[in-house]
Amino acid sequence: MANKTILLVDDTVTNLDILIELLDRYDVVDATNGKDAIEIVNNEKIDLILLDIMMPDMDGYEVCERLKANNVTKDIPIIFITAKTDEESIEKAYDIGGADYVTKPFKPKELLSRVKKELQIQDMMKELKLLASTDPMTKLYNRRYFTKISQHYLSLAKRNKEEIALIMLDIDNFKKINDTYGHQVGDEVIISLVDILIDHKRKSDIICRYGGEEFVILLPNTSFEGARTVAENIRFDSENFILELPEGEGVRFTVSLGVSAIDLDKDDPMGVALKNADDALYKAKESGKNRVM
Repeated sequence: MANKTILLVDDTVTNLDILIELLDRYDVVDATNGKDAIEIVNNEKIDLILLDIMMPDMDGYEVCERLKANNVTKDIPIIFITAKTDEESIEKAYDIGGADYVTKPFKPKELLSRVKKELQIQDMMKELKLLASTDPMTKLYNRRYFTKISQHYLSLAKRNKEEIALIMLDIDNFKKINDTYGHQVGDEVIISLVDILIDHKRKSDIICRYGGEEFVILLPNTSFEGARTVAENIRFDSENFILELPEGEGVRFTVSLGVSAIDLDKDDPMGVALKNADDALYKAKESGKNRVM
C-alpha cells in the first residue's frame, strides 16, 4: 500500500522541522503559508493536513474553510495544531470542519496517535464508500451507483453535444449453467464475462452489474452503430470463450444484447434508453438468443 502523504502548514520553520522528524514514517509535504498550502492540496494527493491557525495573510481557519468548500478537497481530514486554547477557538475549528484539535506544545505520542486515528477513519470511510458503490463479486459499479453517475455523463454529453449509447446484456440459459455445474461455476462464468467486458472497455465507458447475470454498459461519445459494433464484439468473444474446469471439462456460454442510443432531448433520457435496451434484449432472447438487437 502506498505511503500516506501529510501536509504540514505552519509559518514557523522550527515547528515544521519538529513535525517532519516526528512524522518520518509518512511522506511529508510542508508549507509556510495558507496560499501555498491550498496550491499544494490542489496539485498533489494529500491524505491528511496538520494546520496551524495563527498565520499571516491567511489564517488556518480560512484555509480550512476554502478546502471544505471545494468538492475535490472537502473530505481531506484537517487536524489543527495551535497555541490557542480558549473554548471559542476550539469550537470554531470544529464548526468549520476540523477533524481534531491539538494544542501546542503538543505531546509527540499523542499527536502520532491522533494522526494514526484520522488516517484509519479515512481508510474506513473510503472502504464504506467503495462497498456502497460496487458489486462485491465483480468489483463493477452496482445498479444504485450507476443510476447516480450516469446522470453526470448525460449532462456532459448534452453540454458537449456528443452522442451517447447504452448496451444491456445478460447470460443466456444461466439457470441451466447453475443447475448443471453448480453456483460456484456460475460465478466463474460471470467473472469470465466481466473479463470480456473489461477487454472491450474504453477508459470513459461505465460498466455496471445491473442484476444477477445482467449488465449495462454506458458508452459516452459513441454512436448507435458504434455501440452495436461493441456489442457484437462482446457477443462473439463470449461465444468463443471456454471456461476450463479442473476436471478437464469446458463450459461454454453465450450472451444476448440490446443496444439503444440515448436521446438527450427526452424528459428521462436514461430511463427511456434503459427501457429500449431492455426491450431489444427481450427480442434477442425471443429470436433465439446469442444475438444483438
